Amino acid sequence: MLSEQQYRYIVRILGTDIPGDLKVPYGLALVKGIGVNLAYALCRLLGIDPNKRIGFLTDAEIEKIEKAMANPLAIGIPVWMLNRRKDYETGKDLHLVGADLIYYVKRDIEREKRIRSWRGIRHALGLKVRGQRTATTGRIGMTIGVRKGKK
Repeated sequence: MLSEQQYRYIVRILGTDIPGDLKVPYGLALVKGIGVNLAYALCRLLGIDPNKRIGFLTDAEIEKIEKAMANPLAIGIPVWMLNRRKDYETGKDLHLVGADLIYYVKRDIEREKRIRSWRGIRHALGLKVRGQRTATTGRIGMTIGVRKGKK
């Protein structure tokens, strides 16, 4: 076990502050764009013990994680685990994390609004996009309840 001095209470990975007491996969899952399954795959492929706490990771291990997320296909992450396959503009398989992911999603929604696709129109109107029911759910604005009458 590492000494108390080598434990870090907060670790910054991929622009996200992660509490040091979390296990590696669950700590990595706090980064936007990385889920628990991808985090476990990263641990397995990079040779990091998934039961290890984030606070005990060395600088070299943190650097390995950041390099792996820059190009996950290079370390053997399967294509189906990436969150942006066949990018609209480049046609490449990408995996976006953090602010890049937020930026690309906003840009995609703006493109759909601009080309006036069905999804874009639903986004512009503030309605549900993925085929959910809207008759009774998703109401916005003032709520009007049913008054209880005198008995």
